[in-house]
Amino acid sequence: MSDLATGSGATGKAELEPSLHRVMGPGLLLLFIVGDILGTGIYALTGQVAKQVGGVVWLPFVVAFVVALITAFSYLELVTKYPKAAGAALYTHKAFGIHFVTFLVAFAVMCSGITSASTASRAFAANFSTGFGLGLEGTSITLLGLAFMVLVAIVNFRGVGESVKANVVLTCIELTGLLIIIVIGLWAIGAGQGDVSRVLTFEPAGDRGMFWSVIAATTLAFFAMVGFEDSVNMAEECKNPSKIFPKVLLTGLLVTGLIYVLVSISAITLVPAAELGEGETPLLKVVSAGAPGFPLGIFGIITMFAVANSALINMLMASRLVYGMSREGVLPPILGRVHRSRRTPYIAIAFTSLLAFGLISFVGAVPALGGTTALLLLGVFTIVNVAVLVLRKNKVDHEHFKSPTVLPVLGAICCAFLVGPWTGRAAEQYLIAGILLGIGVVLWAVTVVVMRSQGLNPSGDNLPPIGHSGPVN
Repeated sequence: MSDLATGSGATGKAELEPSLHRVMGPGLLLLFIVGDILGTGIYALTGQVAKQVGGVVWLPFVVAFVVALITAFSYLELVTKYPKAAGAALYTHKAFGIHFVTFLVAFAVMCSGITSASTASRAFAANFSTGFGLGLEGTSITLLGLAFMVLVAIVNFRGVGESVKANVVLTCIELTGLLIIIVIGLWAIGAGQGDVSRVLTFEPAGDRGMFWSVIAATTLAFFAMVGFEDSVNMAEECKNPSKIFPKVLLTGLLVTGLIYVLVSISAITLVPAAELGEGETPLLKVVSAGAPGFPLGIFGIITMFAVANSALINMLMASRLVYGMSREGVLPPILGRVHRSRRTPYIAIAFTSLLAFGLISFVGAVPALGGTTALLLLGVFTIVNVAVLVLRKNKVDHEHFKSPTVLPVLGAICCAFLVGPWTGRAAEQYLIAGILLGIGVVLWAVTVVVMRSQGLNPSGDNLPPIGHSGPVN
């Protein structure tokens, strides 16, 4: 180790801070992963996917699942090899050692989580208003969304134990909602209702043909599959992460992938694609068509809790990512401070919550922000898949998962392909992503100034050893 590992600088300060609690076993981790993947995407975007491909609405979800699964193998190799909280940014820094690239990756992942959480908060406010018949609009919805984000920050601050317990409850609720859709669909099919033949009917929105229509729909459906990558940022709060992560992550992906296919089949069987694609509550239409006597208000409340779970988990991820990168010396040390009684990264929580407040106040559209979230993460996934191959030359002193070499190669190609404009992705998504990354460049410049004032080299040459983040329990 270099002198920085035991001396002054960011690491020296980090070692004075208390460590994070290791409270998550396999059960809690599985619920965390399932709860993070399920949520806003499937509840809000099923109709938008149906617009692109018609009755084969399940197909883009399958394609998105395969791409996510391939990339998950790369994450498994890296998180079991380097079980630290910083996730993709840590892997990027270890692979390439370029401070600027590391910062942009960290910023892109953080923004994707905060943007997703902010969108979920606005959706929560809208569903809360509808579920309780308040009839709120405009500024009132914004204020309710902000109040909800304050509640998320409080739960986050109290500790990952409390946050994960809340996640268990919310995950069970959102799973219940999707199981209701599946049961209604199967019941209706068994009773001869609906039209099962629509499941194999392709109805493109334009004249792009089946391949490009499915690809365009996949760029939307992929938003419903993201979330598994958040779990690596909880590595320092898991018990024996190198051992439990592979089985738990793959199980979580398989469970959610199966649920998505069954929900899609139930939805298109009961509601025609054109009708399913209208409005912002596609699954409510499925309930209404398949079980007219089922109280829609209850399902609306279930939807509200589902998007609440997405917001909570994304803010957990964002704050832990900021904490982890601060401990690695890539972000200012103040963001790595841990509250001595609650043992949570309180400065990072405050920082990410303030960014969320801004997004809730000034940005809204769910499809645009969902697409931007997927765009940012697909770019990050491309880099992570390449990083796996680069880091093969680095050895560690413990056993870890190893992905077959062909998978990260395929993952990098597929993710890079889905980033391109040829997929039919809306231009506004590139604009939003460009603005966010532009803000990232400004923040990087500020970080360089802070690091130079502390005698650290912004190039990364004198950064504390990556992977050293102080003692853990």
